[in-house]
Amino acid sequence: MVRTVVLPKSITFAIMQKILVANRGEIALRVMRSAREMGIKTVAVYSDADRNALHVRYADEAVHIGDSPSSQSYLVGDKIIAACRKTGAEAIHPGYGFLSENAAFARQVREAGLILIGPSPEAMEIMGNKLSAKAAALKYNIPMVPGTEEAITDVSEAKLRAVEVGFPILIKAAAGGGGKGMRIVDNAADFEEQMQLAVSEAISAFGDGSVFIERYVSSPRHIEIQVLGDTHGNILHLFERDCSVQRRHQKVIEEAPSSVLTPEIREQMGKCAVDVARSVNYTGAGTVEFIMDEQLNFYFLEMNTRLQVEHPVTEFISGVDLVKEQIRIARGEAISFKQEDLKIIGHAIELRVYAEDPDNNFLPDIGTLQTYITPKGPGVRVDDGFEQGMEIPIYYDPMIAKLVTYGKDRTEAIERMIRAIDEYHITGITTTLGFGKFVMQHEAFTSGNFDTHFVKKYFEPGVLQNDTEKEALIAAMVMEKLLGEQRLKVAEVADGEVSNWVKNRRSV
Repeated sequence: MVRTVVLPKSITFAIMQKILVANRGEIALRVMRSAREMGIKTVAVYSDADRNALHVRYADEAVHIGDSPSSQSYLVGDKIIAACRKTGAEAIHPGYGFLSENAAFARQVREAGLILIGPSPEAMEIMGNKLSAKAAALKYNIPMVPGTEEAITDVSEAKLRAVEVGFPILIKAAAGGGGKGMRIVDNAADFEEQMQLAVSEAISAFGDGSVFIERYVSSPRHIEIQVLGDTHGNILHLFERDCSVQRRHQKVIEEAPSSVLTPEIREQMGKCAVDVARSVNYTGAGTVEFIMDEQLNFYFLEMNTRLQVEHPVTEFISGVDLVKEQIRIARGEAISFKQEDLKIIGHAIELRVYAEDPDNNFLPDIGTLQTYITPKGPGVRVDDGFEQGMEIPIYYDPMIAKLVTYGKDRTEAIERMIRAIDEYHITGITTTLGFGKFVMQHEAFTSGNFDTHFVKKYFEPGVLQNDTEKEALIAAMVMEKLLGEQRLKVAEVADGEVSNWVKNRRSV
């Protein structure tokens, strides 16, 4: 059970001496490191596949919770609760993915007398469904993409509404995410077929066939705002992240701040994000996501009720450790700073290093990390959960690491990212490192003139192979020049005179 202490002025704080991290890999390690700095002990949980994982070795204690598939380990709430009972952990940090946005699990944690380091189950439920999230946001007049505000099941009715909204339109699963249950429809003739496909995919992926429609924003930027809320009614934002470089509707590269936002738009979006969080009395760290059109009009997309994968870029530009703030808020403490105390300093970029083959439609790759050497130096951060010789398991997300660079401005952050990618040596599997370098050097990215269709517009299979061949040719030419110079030096006589061979060679 959670122990509390009552201080003067009736402020109640939970005593949190041990945290169980209900996750794996880099995010588990990242949470544990902040907890250790706060003097809090940590408990790791692990499946068969993660028996020798770094997060298991780093934690103060570790509990085996099942077979390798996540459905038999990391997604089983009862096993997580039991591990808390066994070790005496008072709180659970869910990281991201797995049970992090599961309202039923959040309620289970609360009923067990434990603390979930995250929002309430009620906030998760509302924001976990795109339609109820839109309804909550509308209370504060948050800008919305034109479309329906409720689920549509009647195809004929939906088609009429689509004509009113105007094509192209987007059919989206209410319970969706990651691009599943989503269909772009360019004309009325294709609507019925695409709606049936979207409903079928939504049922298969989420067990919920509810869909709604929105006008399709053809060249959108994906902008998200980091928010923090405490139990004392304080809610603030820590500026934006631009997550527009994506593949399969999932992010690959993120940066903070965005290269296109003006101070005025930043302030407007920040206020909207805070209002969205306020609509559900949000506590902890969360992210309010928007899409932005070519005229810089922004519209509410959804809210993620957890720590985001890309949170390090926000930490760099704000100077705030988001995990420590999550823990403090969960203990009942008020946020120690005000909105006016925050300012953007510098620029940060994150590349998700996936075990994927960009030249093969970013399909996951598996194998052993035969070579694994991470970059170092000023402004470079690597959040990972692997070391040389380890295998990439087939059971989980293929992300190996998050490579983050920070600079005084966007140019320096990009230059550092290129340098860090060159220093990052991985063999045994194919990764997205080469793709990351391609993006960093592409004019569309360096100019800031890009959107979520970057991959479709500029990246084709074979591009990385061609770049590698060019680099090899240049290297060969440089080596030939160096060898030629070396031959000249060898041909020089010991007394400093130059041989006839060298004289003749130089005269050619």
